[in-house]
Amino acid sequence: MPTAVTLIRANDLSSVAQYAYAATAPAHARLIFLAGACPLDRDGRTGSIGDYAGQAAICVRNLTTALDAAGATLTDVINTRVLVASSNRADLVAAWEVVRGAFGAHDVPSTLFGVTVLGYDDQLVEIEAVAAVVD
Repeated sequence: MPTAVTLIRANDLSSVAQYAYAATAPAHARLIFLAGACPLDRDGRTGSIGDYAGQAAICVRNLTTALDAAGATLTDVINTRVLVASSNRADLVAAWEVVRGAFGAHDVPSTLFGVTVLGYDDQLVEIEAVAAVVD
């Protein structure tokens, strides 16, 4: 099924960023606002304690599960915010590389944040997303 999302690249902006600078969806698209995907298992336990990349992978898996429940996939995502509990750029990059890799050619507009703390014990990563689908 074709995606409703159109990624927009701005040639006058840096090509260093690993994402499109903007995205649109048609007026008749159904928007899906996802809660932050956390690195929790079904029983609410935090996985991959101390491992930024490992937690990012769990977050992507949970994000994909939530998207599926809403009738969408990663290619329907129109925007992400990746939150990483660290002031160390290497930790942010470790999480980002996992998230960016999961999206493949769908280089959705994204923002990567270093934050002080996240909501669950031992949580290091969280991914917020918005998706758009045409039913």
